[in-house]
Amino acid sequence: MRKSPEPVVRLVLTRERIVHAAVELLERHGAEALSMRAVAAELGVAVMSLYNHVPNKAALMEGVAEYVVAGLDVVPSGTGDWREEGRALVRAFRAAAHEYPQAMRVVLTHSIDSTAASRLAERALALAAEAGFEGATAVRIVHALMAYAVGSQLQALWLGQLIDRVSEGSAPALARVDPAQFPHVVASAPALLAHDPEADFEFGLDLLVAAIDALPRRA
Repeated sequence: MRKSPEPVVRLVLTRERIVHAAVELLERHGAEALSMRAVAAELGVAVMSLYNHVPNKAALMEGVAEYVVAGLDVVPSGTGDWREEGRALVRAFRAAAHEYPQAMRVVLTHSIDSTAASRLAERALALAAEAGFEGATAVRIVHALMAYAVGSQLQALWLGQLIDRVSEGSAPALARVDPAQFPHVVASAPALLAHDPEADFEFGLDLLVAAIDALPRRA
């Protein structure tokens, strides 16, 4: 008896699947590799089939931005404690930058007409207003928080690589430092080599929030 042929399983395209494929492509190969044709190849479909869901590359980039910042929507708001809400927002932004570094780089360096960016800005500015800041000061506070969230990722990566270099070998670099010339470096050697990016991040975040809290409020 002849066996019936296996049914052909066709991929049901949705905007969400297309955007997810674009994010995965970005993370593997970077922004230069992202195109409608490349996303179609990633999904194994004809490029023209994408346009029923994502009309152009600009719309695709908007979808990527929305995907990357989606996790920020779950950060609590309206608790009455702007300091803790601010910390939670920065942690969530940092987590997104850590999980999707290439996609986040695209979001931050490309002009994307997306409600995702406006939603993030609105949330952060509302938080600044709750803390008693407005206008240029509020915007600069938002810039500082975003810069810290992203910059702390790069700093942790650089510091980890540096510690690996100075610690390797039979004679680690810090062991060869002259204590007479660099007494503080030698005394602090254990702490310098104890790489704890989470503790460093939280310490710096506390400093930043405290500095913001010390700024003069609007009259």
